[in-house]
Amino acid sequence: MTTTLRERRAGTREWTALGVLTLAVTVLAIDATVLALAIPALTRALAPSATEVLWIGDSYSFAIAGLLVTMGNLADRVGRRRLLLVGSVAFGGASIVAAFAPTAGALIAARALLGAAGATIMPSTLAIIRDLFRDSSQRTFAIAIWSVGFTVGSAAGPLVGGALLEHFWWGAVFLINVPVMVVVLVLGAVLLPESRGSGRAPIDVASAVLSVLAIVPVVFAIKQIARGDVGAGAVAGLALGVAAGWVFVARQGRLATPLVDMTLFRIPAFSGAVAANLVSVFAFSGLIFFFSQYLQLVRGYSPFTAGLGELPLSVGAVVIVAFIAGIVRRFGRGRALGAGLGAAAVGLAGLALAEAQPGYVGLALALGVIGIGVGLATAVSTDAVVTSVPRERAGAASSISEMAYELGVALGIAVLGSVHGAIYRSSLSLPEGATAAVREAAGESLPQLTASGAGEAFLAAGREAFTAAMQQTSLVAAVLVAVAAVVSWRVVPSEVGSR
Repeated sequence: MTTTLRERRAGTREWTALGVLTLAVTVLAIDATVLALAIPALTRALAPSATEVLWIGDSYSFAIAGLLVTMGNLADRVGRRRLLLVGSVAFGGASIVAAFAPTAGALIAARALLGAAGATIMPSTLAIIRDLFRDSSQRTFAIAIWSVGFTVGSAAGPLVGGALLEHFWWGAVFLINVPVMVVVLVLGAVLLPESRGSGRAPIDVASAVLSVLAIVPVVFAIKQIARGDVGAGAVAGLALGVAAGWVFVARQGRLATPLVDMTLFRIPAFSGAVAANLVSVFAFSGLIFFFSQYLQLVRGYSPFTAGLGELPLSVGAVVIVAFIAGIVRRFGRGRALGAGLGAAAVGLAGLALAEAQPGYVGLALALGVIGIGVGLATAVSTDAVVTSVPRERAGAASSISEMAYELGVALGIAVLGSVHGAIYRSSLSLPEGATAAVREAAGESLPQLTASGAGEAFLAAGREAFTAAMQQTSLVAAVLVAVAAVVSWRVVPSEVGSR
């Protein structure tokens, strides 16, 4: 090996820096799901409505998804390391605000601030990894570790939340972010290199605003329609989102330096991988948000035990990372991506069956399969996105990939959450004797019914409806992921032996 090649291979410093970057994205992923087990405690403390519960869960990811591309462009101009460190400080501060939020509305606002801070961190991580790891084989493995940080973080969120809720109040799930961000800040300042993109054109503010308007109103409309409220607000939200999205895409084609390079979507490997990433995360995040409530309110697990109950997801995602490079070399990216999504679909279908059965073994097996599938799919899709475009366009490609991930988280919670809520209400059949207050609480959600102090007969009816909704929602997610598996297998190239 020549001296030049040896210099291009990463050493201890680079791998340690990767640990810092992975820690940062893991915390961001944890924050997307950490509230899942805190919903019952939040309901008792802040008395949110069912709609407010959904917004508490997804306002964080909406803010990240809406601001991600804008912040990625900003990082190219001011420096990726610099913006990551500034974002770490902001994330820690917003976490303190969220921990002591006095009302549901204040918590929703604090979660949005957390998302905005997270959007300043995320775009820099993958771009810095490209600078740290110039050797292709090392970079593939580094991206796999980075990707599994997302998956494990999402799955570990309920476990972290459960452990904290065993001993502290619900705000502790946010305060835990503060010491972690201090570590990222200190080690990042020492280990991470500064890097910038080649572009210096000013950021198009109109495009930044349009990107947010294309996301939030549509999801708002979906939530309203799923609740049976097909009113003026839902129609207006849907129209505004679609119109903003159309104007956004048209505007990008006219700009010399677009916020999103739409020509990237003409590359099959890129567009297929981005779509697969969005769908897999969509199903995964939407499921986790309500599965945590299922374990507590239906199975009767304590918060910490419920977190442990979801551990097979993390185990599956961690185990598969050791085999990703070999799977890609043997089968190619497209087939590996399709296989990962196919495994996740099988796991989701298995989970639907296990949710109505006694015992935990069936749930554990299904969760493990889902973890393996989503872990493989997330890592391979990220690698496919990064390697499917020229190096000079990798920064834009990375931002789009990360936006798809966060949008998948947000839409998963909003859309599957709304579907679950609609099925729950349609399946709910309370016994005779329910008061108006009990019926109102039951119609809102199972956490609301549980907090109302209703009798066991009413709680049993609520649990039965909630379980039926979980089963049908899991099957909906399984079908969506299976379709994405077929598309990925056929669309994303599968050159065997390629890196």
